[in-house]
Amino acid sequence: MVETYSAKANRNMRRPVVKEEVVAFMRQHQKAESGFLADLEDFAQRENIPIIPKETAAYFRLLLKLVAPSNILEVGTAIGYSALLLATYAPQAQITTIDRNPEMLALAQANFDRYDSRRQIKLLSGDAQELLSEIEGSYDLVFMDSAKSKYIVFLPDILRLMPVGGVVLIDDVFQGGDVAKPFEAIARGQRAIYRGLKRLFDATLDHPGLTASLLPLGDGLLMIRKDQETIDLAN
Repeated sequence: MVETYSAKANRNMRRPVVKEEVVAFMRQHQKAESGFLADLEDFAQRENIPIIPKETAAYFRLLLKLVAPSNILEVGTAIGYSALLLATYAPQAQITTIDRNPEMLALAQANFDRYDSRRQIKLLSGDAQELLSEIEGSYDLVFMDSAKSKYIVFLPDILRLMPVGGVVLIDDVFQGGDVAKPFEAIARGQRAIYRGLKRLFDATLDHPGLTASLLPLGDGLLMIRKDQETIDLAN
């Protein structure tokens, strides 16, 4: 019996998007970081500190060359790995990064003092929601890697700070696959995150003023381009 095109397509669509062996392949065969970035990866793994995975870092290396940003904003510094990665592959950019955790701030500042040779990175301490409402300037690339339930809260100010054509990258939006489940299946302690991510998707994925795409990298990456000057996320 000859399999029809539609039957074959349906069968292929039922396959997992990224199998464990495919993730392993991506991590083994794409360029690995060296030097201090590799040292920071090893430190984060030993101390169980989450940083972007290798496949996301590989994507960032390419994207930074394509976008060539001048000003980058990061929400969620942790030990400073991603900010230093951004600085390495966007040497022309000025980078502002925000965190509120005292331990992470101390580690990040020590790493910036040691490795930010071009002094590209400015570290801000405090609540992101408050700081974002006060910050001025224009950022053509924004990376959010912080409290997932707050992404939708931060996004209006993020978009206000971006020019048309600016790009937002929002990390860890799949919640370990929970976003594909019904609300009743979500553990009570994870429901605030679930609600926040659902609000984020509802506000962005089909917005007429944004171009958005979900990428199966790490625990999910939401990529958004600002297409018009004024964005009302309520619409």
